This record gives sequence, C-alpha cells and structure tokens, in this order.
Amino acid sequence: MKRVVLAAVFAVAAGVAGADPLEGIWRTAPDDNGNSGHVQIVPCGSALCGTLIKSFDSAGKPMASENIGKLIIWDMVANGASGYKGMLWSPDRDKTYKSKLTLSGNTLAVEGCIAFLCRNGGTWTRAN
Repeated sequence: MKRVVLAAVFAVAAGVAGADPLEGIWRTAPDDNGNSGHVQIVPCGSALCGTLIKSFDSAGKPMASENIGKLIIWDMVANGASGYKGMLWSPDRDKTYKSKLTLSGNTLAVEGCIAFLCRNGGTWTRAN
C-alpha cells in the first residue's frame, strides 16, 4: 500500500514540475470597450491554448459574453527563455493576430501583428 501511495505522490509531483509557466488563468488587459476577461491557458497537443472562461465589464463586474468558451490563444509555443509565439484572437476587433507573449513573473506582455501592422495587446496579469 505504501508503494502505491508513494507512486501516486511522485506522479502528481512530476506532473506539477513539468507544467509550463504560462499555464493558468490570466486577466486580460481592458479591450477597446474597457472590458476584460479571464483566459485559461492549458496544454493542447504540443502547444498551449487559451480559452475565455469569464468576462468583466469596464467596472470590473462579471458580465455575460457570447465569447465565453471560445478559443483566444492557440498554437502557442515557447520561443526563448520567457517568450512565446502563436496565434491570438481579439474578440473586440474580431481579428486574428500572429502574436508574441513575454512572461515576466506574474505579468504577460501581449503583442500581435497582421502582416506589418502590429498592436500592443497590453499586459495581462496572473489571476490564480
């Protein structure tokens, strides 16, 4: 019995140790309307994906949104020590960007480009 319990503890510890630092729930920067949201980033295949799980109005109060449950980030892969590259959809503009994320502690700098036009997506903060 002790061996089974120890094996389970080591398996959980190994899974936690292998988690990507980008995984978790992130509060987005306010969009053009002042709204923000929680995006949950999880592994999906060999990359990371992020789904909008909660929305907030400009006053910070939870609000209903047709975008909850939609994929915001996909094909996101590590690109250096604290950088990531992949795709990001901006619901307020209904545009998809090739994006670059830069992780620094509990903040995430977000940038996105369409062709040669780039946009600063603001700074996201870790929500959990």
